Amino acid sequence: MRKAVYPGTFDPVTNGHIDVIKRGSIIFDKLVVSVGCNPLKEALFSVKERMQMIQEHVKNLKNVKVDCFDGMLVDYLKKQKTNIILRGIRTVSDFEHEYQRALTNRVLNKKVETVFVMTSEQYSFLTSTLIKEAVSLGGSVGQFVPPGVERRLIQKFKHLHGKNS
Repeated sequence: MRKAVYPGTFDPVTNGHIDVIKRGSIIFDKLVVSVGCNPLKEALFSVKERMQMIQEHVKNLKNVKVDCFDGMLVDYLKKQKTNIILRGIRTVSDFEHEYQRALTNRVLNKKVETVFVMTSEQYSFLTSTLIKEAVSLGGSVGQFVPPGVERRLIQKFKHLHGKNS
């Protein structure tokens, strides 16, 4: 059985992420979408909220599980009993960054393999950061995120702005 881990911050999950998840679910027998806790990034949504948003939109994919991890990805892979990482690539600059990560992971564990999937072209410009910025400025992002995610973003920014007023 081929099992892979698709790690990310998913803050929030976008249609580009869902595209990679759906395509990964075809390639692998089992796919674990794992929300990572990165101490260098300040997340808008909690890990639990991010996991819920992903779960809502992959529940029809029977071979996809949503999980979370902190610490080193290579250690998490051991716990998941796999050596395969799935990563989505949007642009050449993504590839350069992901290539460095893949090589680092391979140095940390020479059995680790990273599989890159090109994001569908209609999502090639999407980033969670741009989506958060657009919503914070009053923009509509419903076409870029799964149903319900835009509503959660609007609520989160209203709450944040309410605290700062």
